Amino acid sequence: MLLSSEEAEVFKIINPDGKSDFLLVCDHASNRVPKSLNNLGLTDGQLNDHIAWDPGAAQVALKLSQLLDATLVMSCFSRLVVDCNRALVSPQLIAPISDGIKVPSNQDLTDEERQQRIDTFFKPYHYAIESILDQRNGRSTTLLSIHSFSPALAESGEDLARPWHIGLSFKEYDKLINHLYAELMKDKQLCVGYHQPYAVDEEFDYTLIEHGFKQNLEHGMVEIRQDQLATEKSAEMWAQRLHIALNEAVV
Repeated sequence: MLLSSEEAEVFKIINPDGKSDFLLVCDHASNRVPKSLNNLGLTDGQLNDHIAWDPGAAQVALKLSQLLDATLVMSCFSRLVVDCNRALVSPQLIAPISDGIKVPSNQDLTDEERQQRIDTFFKPYHYAIESILDQRNGRSTTLLSIHSFSPALAESGEDLARPWHIGLSFKEYDKLINHLYAELMKDKQLCVGYHQPYAVDEEFDYTLIEHGFKQNLEHGMVEIRQDQLATEKSAEMWAQRLHIALNEAVV
């Protein structure tokens, strides 16, 4: 068994009766690792780093859920256990190396070990999102995924500093993101990325593809640079900023 009885919660649904048309998801909300996996062989410092989760994203998502009166689905375990935003065919679904850091417990997994992680963490999270969409029974829904990104990547040894304070992207159905981009660009002090630092990709962005694009829903991904989310107060300020912009950008 991967999980003990007190570790059984693999996802959280916040505000299940929210009245907003927005459904929020946070794939990388936690850096938690099951006790049975012994920190994946990593140090506490490594698990607190961006390789294990999206620091600050959960705080933004929780506050935005409150402000919008929107339902939020959050993953409760580290992306290094299994990445809930990667396609099952992706080599990064259970990453053996992340941003140059070797993950000891992710080396040479058997098919059974791999499938156990998928069945325990990945599938329940996505079933939860599917169930909420089914319960909405045709109700207008806009899917918004909340992430954070590191100010720079160490992997290549090159200067990969990222100038954007926030990045926005989508697969198709661009109305939401185009309006949100226009609203955020009104603040001349913000550097706003459009399909930066990431574009939505079928291998690396499973959630929006599966539950947004394939369901013909308006959707978007918000990525906030992690140094902008260093405190709870700064995360709440970003949630407030998004709330204001989204109210102006209602689709």
